[in-house]
Amino acid sequence: MKVKSWFPLTIIVVGLLLLGTGIWQLTNVKIQTYETLKEAKDMVMENQTLPTKNTKKKNDHLGKIDTIGLLVIPKIKAELAIVEGTDPDDLEKGVGHYKGSFLPGEHGQIVLSGHRDTVFRHLGELKIGDPLVLKVPTGVHTYKITHTKIVSSKDTNIITLQNKVEELILTTCYPFSYIGNAPKRYIIYAEPN
Repeated sequence: MKVKSWFPLTIIVVGLLLLGTGIWQLTNVKIQTYETLKEAKDMVMENQTLPTKNTKKKNDHLGKIDTIGLLVIPKIKAELAIVEGTDPDDLEKGVGHYKGSFLPGEHGQIVLSGHRDTVFRHLGELKIGDPLVLKVPTGVHTYKITHTKIVSSKDTNIITLQNKVEELILTTCYPFSYIGNAPKRYIIYAEPN
C-alpha cells in the first residue's frame, strides 16, 4: 500500500523539477539575449570599429569579438543582437553570424542563424520585399527579401560562402511549431536594397 501512496507524490515532484528546469533555461536565455542586445546597441551607437581586416582568411579580424551588430526586422518589430558564431552557446545570446561568411559591405554571402523558438520566433510572418536591416560598426545596410525556401536539415548547399554578389541569408529550423529537433530548415534570401 505504501508504494501506491508515494507514486503520485513522486510524479508531482518529478513534474515540478522538469517545469522548474524549463523555466530556468528559458529565463537564462532571455537574460543572455537581453545583455547581448544591450551590448550590440551600445556598440552600434558608439560606432565602434572592428580591427583591421586580415586578408588571409575571411573574418579573422573579428578575433574574440562576440557581439558584432544588430539585425532589425521592422515588419515583426524585432531588434536582435548578432553574435559571432553559430554554436549552441552563441545562439543563446542572439542571432549567430556563421563563421567564415562575409560581413555587410564585403560583397559576399552573409549567413545568419537563429533559433525558431527564441530570436526567430516570427520569421515565418515575413514576405517577399520586406526589409531587413543590419547595423554594424561600419554602417547601416538594408536588404529586401527576394525569396524563401525550405530544405532538409542535412542540406548544406545553401552556405556557399560565395564572394561575387552580396546576399543575406537567414536560417532557422522548420516547422516553426515543431517540438524537438526539427527535420527541416527555413531559409530567407535577401539582396541589398
